Amino acid sequence: MENINKLEQKIGIKFKDKKLLIKSLIHKSHNNIENNEKLEFLGDRVLGLVFAKALLKIYPNEKEGVIDKKFANLVNKKTCLLVAKKLNLTKFITTGTSYKGLNRSEDKIISDGLEALLGAIFLDQGMHVVEKFILSIWGEFLDKSVETKIDAKTQLQEYSLKKFKMLPVYTFQKQSGPQHSPVFKVEVFIKNSKKFYATGTSKKDAQQNAAQKLLTDLKL
Repeated sequence: MENINKLEQKIGIKFKDKKLLIKSLIHKSHNNIENNEKLEFLGDRVLGLVFAKALLKIYPNEKEGVIDKKFANLVNKKTCLLVAKKLNLTKFITTGTSYKGLNRSEDKIISDGLEALLGAIFLDQGMHVVEKFILSIWGEFLDKSVETKIDAKTQLQEYSLKKFKMLPVYTFQKQSGPQHSPVFKVEVFIKNSKKFYATGTSKKDAQQNAAQKLLTDLKL
């Protein structure tokens, strides 16, 4: 309970239903039935709605494609992980007894935990409070959205289409590691390029990492 009180102080929100907050911090490796997966599903949608609304308000004259890229940079797992680390969320997440602590290979658990926390705040406090919290804690990243950074996969796709009129080819290679913390391996190539392999905590992350390797080789 002490941990819960500390987290409430950190986020500046006093929960009406403490059980909801506790559940948002339980990973499925600890409890396969009562865990934060559904709250994460909800939190992901809440996060998306908040930033879709905010970006349309901030950039009323911007093209949809540009807003979409700004949106992707704000809600992706890497940004969620940085926000979760700001809250030191690692200290509060409960994992299974066989679990040997959270480290870089388990970053997804931390970012998913943040989305579950957002889902819990929404259910307990309503849209106004969760929106205010998201815009505050993501403040520095929202400020940076003025500079749109194109992710590696999009950059490679645009290059390949422009030069060869062909999409990059991604092939899933294998999945390894425990079920609660899988590692995915993929390969990518474009016309006239070598094949590049990379891993990630999700197929999307692995594809991004592989695309970045190919871009580096192309000196782009």
